[in-house]
Amino acid sequence: TSGVQRSLFSVPRSVSAGSTTTLTRPSRTHTLPLIVSRQDQADNTQTSRMRLLQAGKTLFARNGYERTSTASIARSAGSSESQLIRYFEGKAGLLEAIFNHSWQTINERLEEHLAGAAHGRDAILRILGLIIETLSHDPDIAFLFLFEARRMRGGSSEVRLSDGFMKFSTVFGAQTERGRADGSFRADLDPRILAAAVLGCAEGMMRERILAERNNQAN
Repeated sequence: TSGVQRSLFSVPRSVSAGSTTTLTRPSRTHTLPLIVSRQDQADNTQTSRMRLLQAGKTLFARNGYERTSTASIARSAGSSESQLIRYFEGKAGLLEAIFNHSWQTINERLEEHLAGAAHGRDAILRILGLIIETLSHDPDIAFLFLFEARRMRGGSSEVRLSDGFMKFSTVFGAQTERGRADGSFRADLDPRILAAAVLGCAEGMMRERILAERNNQAN
């Protein structure tokens, strides 16, 4: 300890006798704590959440929901299982969030697609065109919509539909009712049955297309 004190506070030998010398302590470097703004924290949270959504969508579509683990999703997203649980409460919550995020994108575009519709039947055709366009550009979400969205999970006997799909169904049903009112659809048709039939046809067409593409890739 004395050696350290001498090295810090010793008088230089070149100083002559009788001269006045002022001893100064060496300056200390203070490290200020890193301050992260709430906006930065929100941005980091959103980025991490989006990475998990993207990784989940890709792996669910590639391997299926049941054969995809939370560990593999977290690893692919460069995140952790604890983060996945924090944001989505588990694998089922992540899948529902993927559906809601995708339906939100579709629902936000519905208004502009319906703006110029002349009648109910025209509106339905515009909606189907939007769905087909969206699913054609995103094969992963197309596969999940058609093969994973209406399955029973976790031992439940009920099929849980996402909030985003329910909002879409409300808009779709309103347009079929509009078609009955303006005469572009038959008035004696139940709008719920009509909506289910039209959506079923579109889904069947897309399902066959996806399976054919996957078979071609496998061969």
